[in-house]
Amino acid sequence: MQSSSELFPVALMSAEFRGDLSEDVYRLKPSNSPDFSVELALTRLGMANHGEDRGVPVILIPGSFSNRRFWYSPKCIGLGPYLARAGFDVWIAEMRGHGLSPRNLDYRNNTVADYARYDLPAIAAFVREQTGQAPHWIGHSLGGITLAGALGGHYLREDDVASVALFGSQISRVYWPLKVPPVEWGARLLLKGVSVISGSRLKRGPEDEPIGLIRESLRWHGLFGRFGEGKKNDWWKGLAEVNVPVLAVGADGDLQDPAWGCRKLLEQFGSERRRFLCLGKKQGFSDDFGHVEMLVSKPAQEEVWPLTEHWLRHLSLPAALEPAAQTVPDVSSAQ
Repeated sequence: MQSSSELFPVALMSAEFRGDLSEDVYRLKPSNSPDFSVELALTRLGMANHGEDRGVPVILIPGSFSNRRFWYSPKCIGLGPYLARAGFDVWIAEMRGHGLSPRNLDYRNNTVADYARYDLPAIAAFVREQTGQAPHWIGHSLGGITLAGALGGHYLREDDVASVALFGSQISRVYWPLKVPPVEWGARLLLKGVSVISGSRLKRGPEDEPIGLIRESLRWHGLFGRFGEGKKNDWWKGLAEVNVPVLAVGADGDLQDPAWGCRKLLEQFGSERRRFLCLGKKQGFSDDFGHVEMLVSKPAQEEVWPLTEHWLRHLSLPAALEPAAQTVPDVSSAQ
């Protein structure tokens, strides 16, 4: 790989203009995990006429069964292009084996722990090297959970994080059947011969997910499960030691990751600056947003994207929303 970094091999795969935007696609080979075949795609968006004059960096992490197109459509519509046009230096990461990131040799055993321990720190290091600034991070669904794991596990240093925004991300919803050990064991047995879960077949998204991710989730939600890497690293407990600005966004119409769970994840952070935002009619929004619609929809474009930009610029919400957003209870010790 041609190197444009002093950290590890990095290849510039393409450099194109997409209308008023510039798009550079990098492929990183950090070689920092047990599987040395891992390569990570990172797409950088900016204004075509700005040259090297870049703004504050923002890294976007998509959720499960998804890729960079969640943030950036082929027609250059999405939160990514919106933030780029607002003057931010936008980086869109794709986890190992997703989108433009090739499948690694041990793809079927990939886990959130791999993403959090190895991939996000490598991405943070490269973006900091290229920009000279600590980036803001935005994650949706599993992308937000991965960010929480990286922070709770102390894999991402606080000086690598200007702020974090978690959309539709929670770990507290209880799946009661999995609390019965024979049911969990049976689920593991059924999955033993499976390598991937098809997003297109389940109508969940364009990407597959490795079975390692599913096994990991079964462990988290089992009878004595905790959010983390077993007993050796309790991410949930570690979040209480994290002190970076955090915005958590839930939605009244989100049936997959309910708003109360998103709020509970926020409450576990030890951060002095925490804000919670619920997207629903009761809060004055035009609709009870859903899990995807909170970021990918016409109403999101008009109502949610500007709020996200405001958070990135001020680490607060507009004055009309601040009183409710500040009413986050003290950190709870229960997951």
